[in-house]
Amino acid sequence: MSVVGMRRAVRESVSGLPREFWWLWTSTLVNRLGAFVATFMALYLTIDRGYSASYAGLVAALHGLGGVVSSLGAGVMTDRLGRRPTLLVAQVSTALSVALLGFVRDPVAIAAVAFLVGMASNASRPAVQAMMADIVRPEDRIRAFSLNYWAINLGFAISSMAAGFIAEVSYLAGFLIEAGMTMACAVLIFVKLPESRPERTPGKGGAAGLSAASEPAVSLGTVLRDGRYMSVVGLSFLVALIFQQAYVGLPVAMGEAGFTPADFGMAIAVNGVLIVVLQIPVTRFIEHRDPRLLLVLSSLLAGYGFGLTAFAGSVGVFALTVCVWTLAEIVNAPTQTGLVVRLSPVHGRGRYQGMYTMSWAVAALVAPLMSGFVIDHWGAGWLWGVCAVVGTVAAAGYWALMRGLPEEEAFTSAAPEDAGAPEDAGAPKTTGRPEVSRAAEPAKPEVSAA
Repeated sequence: MSVVGMRRAVRESVSGLPREFWWLWTSTLVNRLGAFVATFMALYLTIDRGYSASYAGLVAALHGLGGVVSSLGAGVMTDRLGRRPTLLVAQVSTALSVALLGFVRDPVAIAAVAFLVGMASNASRPAVQAMMADIVRPEDRIRAFSLNYWAINLGFAISSMAAGFIAEVSYLAGFLIEAGMTMACAVLIFVKLPESRPERTPGKGGAAGLSAASEPAVSLGTVLRDGRYMSVVGLSFLVALIFQQAYVGLPVAMGEAGFTPADFGMAIAVNGVLIVVLQIPVTRFIEHRDPRLLLVLSSLLAGYGFGLTAFAGSVGVFALTVCVWTLAEIVNAPTQTGLVVRLSPVHGRGRYQGMYTMSWAVAALVAPLMSGFVIDHWGAGWLWGVCAVVGTVAAAGYWALMRGLPEEEAFTSAAPEDAGAPEDAGAPKTTGRPEVSRAAEPAKPEVSAA
């Protein structure tokens, strides 16, 4: 592609998105630049503190359990109190609990604080995804979620390489850096982001004139009774179970094989770098492709990408396996997000996002227990074989679920006409808060790429 073509592709990728989205995007980037705990917790506990892989798995599982507990509660808060208050509470709580985790030394205290960190850090996810759905036009949502995922991995690529070397000097410094960056995100949200929750107003009548406000009330029972959505949640759990091994099974296996934290940091950083380089062009390529084939393909790539780790014996080969399952991430994230955005009622976004977030939180709970037990009793090779099997099952599930998927619903957006990308993207500015409405349709869920 020529330089002119690349510039045009970048301009088209970032133009037309509201200013609020870019502030939320910036807060995501700042947060991920300081990421440390989730990536290096297993190494911190096994190498620095001298605990077993099973204990490290238990602590990581408690971190995941905290996320399970907070997911649904944060979803309800997002719908009732609003996106912005939920984000502020979650970010401030995360900063304080992460800082505390760096100072505790008693094994029981470490486990308890890890549980609190899991609760606080996971509570922001339903609010972030619901706010993005509120402020971005339906036709731009896959692109917006991809750009946000791109920011996550840009920050992750940088923080992984830096944190690997920081860990060799001081793990405490890593905890404090993450706490500081998370608090900076809370300040940014407080100063720059308005509330985006659509308000309920009387509908105008008529099938075409019904507003989002005329949707029936959404409860957690509504979510649980949505069979197609709960199937999506179940399949996302299987895929998440595989991807969680990058932060639990992979570092422990590399550590037991004699590799250093810096080695793991360099290998896992390939994941972030590839997503930064490929996420936007790949999203442009798959945006209008058959989502069933894409989800099946990504599930197989995830399972067998981790399965190939059984044959890795050097940092270079580990990095090659990371390349395989990273491609699965690149394809799965926007495709899954696009699917579930089509399945979401406006005034139930928080609850539906909370349920989807819980699938990832449950995976974060189960994955470390599974990986610690399998590695301690049978070795890492068996773990990677299980990943291949789970990926195959998920692929078959997506193939069956996506048959007869309804066409994307018709939406209408009342977003300000001057909503646009940042000034350097050449797009106009926004001056107000967007309001979103849509035509009458069955209540369906929305799922984010976690």
